[in-house]
Amino acid sequence: MTCLTMEALKGFDIDAPRWDQSTFMGRLKHFFNITDCRTVLLPDSRLDEAKALVESCRAGSVPPGTTVEQLHYAKKLYDSAFHPDTGDRMNLIGRMSFQVPGGMAITGFMLQFYRTVPAVVFWQWVNQSFNALVNYTNRNAKAPPLVARWVPFAAVAAANCVNIPMMRQQEILNGIAVTDEDGNKLGHSRKAAVKGITQVVISRVTMAAPGMIILPIIMQRLEKYRFMQKITFLHGPLQVMMVGVFLIFMVPAACSLFPQSCSMAVSKLEPELRESIISQYGDRVSYVYFNKGL
Repeated sequence: MTCLTMEALKGFDIDAPRWDQSTFMGRLKHFFNITDCRTVLLPDSRLDEAKALVESCRAGSVPPGTTVEQLHYAKKLYDSAFHPDTGDRMNLIGRMSFQVPGGMAITGFMLQFYRTVPAVVFWQWVNQSFNALVNYTNRNAKAPPLVARWVPFAAVAAANCVNIPMMRQQEILNGIAVTDEDGNKLGHSRKAAVKGITQVVISRVTMAAPGMIILPIIMQRLEKYRFMQKITFLHGPLQVMMVGVFLIFMVPAACSLFPQSCSMAVSKLEPELRESIISQYGDRVSYVYFNKGL
């Protein structure tokens, strides 16, 4: 191993990528390095030592006898455990180096416990909580404060886009019952299920949007006033009440975006169902109807 001299240290940039980041293989080596799950087993004291060595190198001074490989390893530990914007040590579960053991365990349980609704709901909740923590931990910490306040809305929107289809996956796989305008059952349609679930997702996101987008703007402006700075302990209850005011109007408004009894042109149904309807009713049935759910 090569020990760094003071002269060599001047030309060594510890923050420069070790591998060429303009190529896929270079990026692959880089992320294999910093997502190494073995680093999560190291104590905080070892990580702090690595951080101190990295910062010393940045300042142009390293302990005598330090090798290039030791610096590269210190940078590996630093990148795996400390936030690039703040330099703070990240929580263990939120680190990308914890993705393998964390994702392995949660995904395994999700695949195993799928037979009952409570089990599916619980493990989906665990999975979404884990993802939210990882996303928050690895956020851009230099984002404007207002943007940071909108992160919960992004999380809620993403969760709805995942959870609703997941909870109603049987409808997507097997289809939902469709009828004519008189309520006569015509069959089951997967395309109708997709349309209905899509409308439900849009409604749920719309339901949350005003409170989670407008309220942060209001709070950011209010917090500039001295009287608000004196009652910080009331900010939480105040926001809860204000969200309630938004939801009083938005819950019915969002549910009203689309009819409960959704319609779909026969021409847009699956070929086999469309042919079945046409063979029985000819041109008399041009639309089918179904309950999209809430």
